[in-house]
Amino acid sequence: MAVSISRKRSKSSRKVEAKQSYFGFTILHNFLSRISAAVLLLILIYMWSSFSTIMTGNIIHVCFSSRKLNSLYCLSAGTHPSFEIPTSLSKNSSVTPGIEGNATEPGKFPGTPYLVTSRVSNNDKDEEIAKAVKVIEEQLQVHRSWRSDKSYATCDGQGIYVYDLPSMFNKDLVGQCRDMVPWQDFCRYFSNEGLGEPIATLGKGWYQTHQYSLELIFHSRVLKHPCRVYSENEAKLYYVPFYGGLDILRWHFKNVSNDVKDSLALELLKWLERQRPWKRNSGKDHVFVLGKISWDFRRSGDSPWGTRLLELDKMHNPIKLLIERQPWHVNDIGIPHPTYFHPHSDSDIMAWQMKIIRSNRKNLVSFAGAARPDAEDKIRTMLIDQCTSKGNGKCKFLNCSSVKCDEPEPIIELFVESEFCLQPPGDSPTRKSVFDSLIAGCIPVLFDPFTAYYQYPWHLPKEHDKYSVFIDKKEVRQMNVNVVERLTNISSREKENMRRYIIYELLPGLVYGDNNAELDKFQDAFSITMNNLLERVSRLDEAYKD
Repeated sequence: MAVSISRKRSKSSRKVEAKQSYFGFTILHNFLSRISAAVLLLILIYMWSSFSTIMTGNIIHVCFSSRKLNSLYCLSAGTHPSFEIPTSLSKNSSVTPGIEGNATEPGKFPGTPYLVTSRVSNNDKDEEIAKAVKVIEEQLQVHRSWRSDKSYATCDGQGIYVYDLPSMFNKDLVGQCRDMVPWQDFCRYFSNEGLGEPIATLGKGWYQTHQYSLELIFHSRVLKHPCRVYSENEAKLYYVPFYGGLDILRWHFKNVSNDVKDSLALELLKWLERQRPWKRNSGKDHVFVLGKISWDFRRSGDSPWGTRLLELDKMHNPIKLLIERQPWHVNDIGIPHPTYFHPHSDSDIMAWQMKIIRSNRKNLVSFAGAARPDAEDKIRTMLIDQCTSKGNGKCKFLNCSSVKCDEPEPIIELFVESEFCLQPPGDSPTRKSVFDSLIAGCIPVLFDPFTAYYQYPWHLPKEHDKYSVFIDKKEVRQMNVNVVERLTNISSREKENMRRYIIYELLPGLVYGDNNAELDKFQDAFSITMNNLLERVSRLDEAYKD
């Protein structure tokens, strides 16, 4: 849930930084920035321990205790990932396919839900969860209704205008790549227009792509889109190339105030408010691509974590494309994490498909990850125990607490040789590893519906059993299931059907082609996203006319 700085490492570390920033430990920061990466990580792991929940009224606060700090650092519900399901929207809310719900406030989807808590009885909680699932599925159906099978190669009035933002909103952020985090130079990952350096050992089309490079990759591709127009009056869709993820990333280990963290986002909105297209439709025909999870942009209250970008009223109308959406915001849409594979042509995709369909999958199950001993549910520890238990030769564990997971080769090699890949949640529900396993032809085993099923309506089908196996994490927590044994019982025919569907139906649409991709037979993740955005804005335009 990355090359060199894995999702585990970056997200776990960021909680420490947030505490550090919040309590003003400037001396500690100066010390940490001067020691080696290995020692730094040991200190971070030592400092942060368990988390708990506190409830006030209808609000949940997720609080992290510290061995070093005699205090709690808390995040309110709605600003931090929760594995609980939100309750239903208000009864007066409505959703029309192709346009936003009828908002009671400008740009706001009606009736933002609160979180289910343990204060209600089990029966009431089950009922609320059922309602919540229904609401989320209705929102996803709205997203799916924007799917387009049309080709916009001729564009036919569907112009895309790319704002020429001042460089402080994108290029200048890339220029800070050497100082993003204390122990890592990001410049090699942000080179080659976000693809990173080529990986010769994996073959043509493979790059050292960082999981936070989506903003650069997307920007480069949009600039070359056949529907791009250079006059704002000819456009139907307006792309805002703000690198908000990099804006956040640079503050993770710097002791600065919330005002400093929010300053660039506020400057961006001031700039947009001076633009005629933004004024005309209040941003409803604008799109942002943000290369981090939604929660990083939804700081509220006194929390020191992230920015308030997506909590600002004026940011509710635009479409936000993220690697992890907030499931109860209809204008948040999840799109695939960037993987290491960026094909240039149809033949690149077909050559990789041929390789992995013929692969010798000597491992029934594999798990690339690390234990989270301080996590409340300890599901990862349980899965590792099951995988590595004595006499179990069917499961291979790659321990990502070592340096092995810092590079793509061992991950891809493991997944290409495995039938099933375990994908438990980490610090937030989604994982980049899900997409790494899919493009390797390894069937992902999911434990939380928020990991994929409620995230990617344009790139993954509603029928999730076509490409994945679901095992409820509650069963694992309660030790009611042995995951390896359950997967052993899946027939060869079922595995083959799922694998062929993944490789031949899904894979092309999950990868982002290179910066000059020439794909005719296939649509990649970028093309699918852009075609669906154009379909949505076309329907929105028709709705305004009516």
